[in-house]
Amino acid sequence: MSILGRSQSTFQNYARHVASLSLYFGKIPTELDAEQVHDYLFYLQKKSKSPSQSYFKHTVYGLRFLLKSEGLPYEFLHLPEIKHEKKLPVVLSKEEVWKMLQGATLLKHKILIGLLYGCGLRCMEVRNVRLGDLDFDRKQLRVVQGKGKKDRYVPLSAHLIRGLRAYLEAEKPKDWIFNGQPMPNRAGGDFDSRYSQRGVQWAIKQVSKQVGITKEVHVHTLRHSFATHLLEDGMDIITLKNLLGHENLETTMEYLQIAQLPTQRVFSPLDTLFAQCSRPVK
Repeated sequence: MSILGRSQSTFQNYARHVASLSLYFGKIPTELDAEQVHDYLFYLQKKSKSPSQSYFKHTVYGLRFLLKSEGLPYEFLHLPEIKHEKKLPVVLSKEEVWKMLQGATLLKHKILIGLLYGCGLRCMEVRNVRLGDLDFDRKQLRVVQGKGKKDRYVPLSAHLIRGLRAYLEAEKPKDWIFNGQPMPNRAGGDFDSRYSQRGVQWAIKQVSKQVGITKEVHVHTLRHSFATHLLEDGMDIITLKNLLGHENLETTMEYLQIAQLPTQRVFSPLDTLFAQCSRPVK
C-alpha cells in the first residue's frame, strides 16, 4: 500500500475492517467462501445506523485490496459493487461565511475559517500549514503535499494576512500555524502537536451553530463555498481546478451545477408570474 502511494489513514481503515472480519470468523478472508462474506456484509448493513454505511463500504474496499494483493479476482469472494451516491455539496452564501467570521469568538477560529474558505483548503491541508508556507510579500500560501501528494500555491487575501499577523503575534507558534494537545502518532514515534482533525471539525461545527446557520456545515463546506463563490465572481474553470488541486477537470465542473452564473441565470416562474400578473389593471 505504501509503494502505491496510499495514505496511512487508508491503510489503517482497510486493516481494521479486514481484521474485524477475520476475528468474526477466526479465519483470514481468503479462507472464507463467498457465502460467509455475504453473510458478514449483510450483518454490517443491518447493524449500521449511518445512511452512508461507511463500515460496510470500507470492509468491501479492504477486501478488494487484499484480493488484489493476493492476485485474486474480485469474483473470488463475489464482492458487491459499491454504488456511489450522487450528491451535490452544501454551499454557504457569502453572508453566512461573513457571519461565521464575525461570530467566531477566538482569533484562532477566525483564522481557521479564513484559511479554509479564503484558500479553499482541505482539513488535512489546513492542519499541515507551517510558518514557512506563508509568503506575505507575494500574498501566497504554499500547500505542501496535498491530496495526491502534490504541492500547489493559493492566494492569500490581504484581509487574511492582517489577521494572520495578529494571530502569529499573539500565539507565537514555532512550526505549525495551529497547535493542539500533543498526541502520540498512530504509527508510533514522536508526538504530533498539530491541531487535531477532530478539533478542526468541532470548531467549524460550533461556530456555524453559534451564528444560527441551519445548513449542515462541515469543514469541507467552506472549500465548496470557496469554489462556488470564485466561479460566481468570474474565475475560469481551469484556474479554479489548479487552485483546488484537482486531478481531473470533471471533479471541478461539479461546481458549475451549483454556481449562479450570469450567463446561465436560473430563475423561478413565480418571479415572472408576479411581475406580469400583479400589475394593477387599468
